[in-house]
Amino acid sequence: MQRASTSASSSSPGSAAAATNPLPSSAAPLERPELDVATLERNTVGISQTIKQILGRSLNSNLEGFNVVILNDYDWWKEFSLLEFLKNVGKYARVGSVIAKESVRKRLESEQGMSYTELTYQLLQGYDFLYLFQHEGVNVEGAYGLTFPLLLKSDGTKFGKSEDGAIWLSPAMLSPYKLYQYFFTVPDADVIRFLKILTFLDIEEIAALEGEMKKPGYVPNTTQRRLAEEVTRFVHGEEGLTEALKATEALRPGSETKLDWKTIEGIAEGVPSCSLAYDSVLNLSLVDLSVSSSLFESKSAARRLLKQGGLYLNNNRVDSENKRIRKQI
Repeated sequence: MQRASTSASSSSPGSAAAATNPLPSSAAPLERPELDVATLERNTVGISQTIKQILGRSLNSNLEGFNVVILNDYDWWKEFSLLEFLKNVGKYARVGSVIAKESVRKRLESEQGMSYTELTYQLLQGYDFLYLFQHEGVNVEGAYGLTFPLLLKSDGTKFGKSEDGAIWLSPAMLSPYKLYQYFFTVPDADVIRFLKILTFLDIEEIAALEGEMKKPGYVPNTTQRRLAEEVTRFVHGEEGLTEALKATEALRPGSETKLDWKTIEGIAEGVPSCSLAYDSVLNLSLVDLSVSSSLFESKSAARRLLKQGGLYLNNNRVDSENKRIRKQI
């Protein structure tokens, strides 16, 4: 919308988060846990900052004067009394329409059922759009009904929505390295469609990348690498992309790339890892360290992999079981 020279407004759901959004029917049929005030405020600030960082980064010389307005709907809900809500919002909602939605119907039919708090979520969200129209001139949602299809992977599953693999925009929730790796490993069946949906590359350039994938000698994941670079740069900026590429290079066997602590923590989020006290590691043999860190269940297993050339320390292959962890200046 910014690229089309349209002012953009975003509503941060401070009040709607105090209620809960009914989970879709494919998700776990449980009411989302209630958040305390401090957590709500922290999440609201975090979401607002993420939106500002991403959309602010996308502004260019052609968009001068166009700013993103971020509002917290709690600001207009906090003075609403229950009687006002019933009179000014509730009376316009038809119960039949509310419970006809599949997400609501599935919850009502479940053993856990649905609380009234959850049921009012649609009314809170609907009034938000009315308020934005009346006070901010926001009319896209109501006037045009602008919608987007659910982003699905080629296997029919939702994109980035699994409980153990959610794709977060905030670097505090998902490091630039892990975001990069997610898109670097998407299947060939998804990569072209994701390039069209998630990047601003020209359609001609995407078509050229698709053509390269069909040619003999194509290096696997070349197109995925471009997708990962574009998305990571858009979300985290050039600095975030550099961090992700540096971490990726550091994990390559034989790499001599040195990492700062922040980047190491980002890598640790995406690979099995553990933390040990410095004194407990110093002068310990690599075989013993492999067992104490739970990398192997036994020393014999560690020695076996070492002899096969598969054990590395700082990305350098270790060929002696007498190798110890030494302090480096």
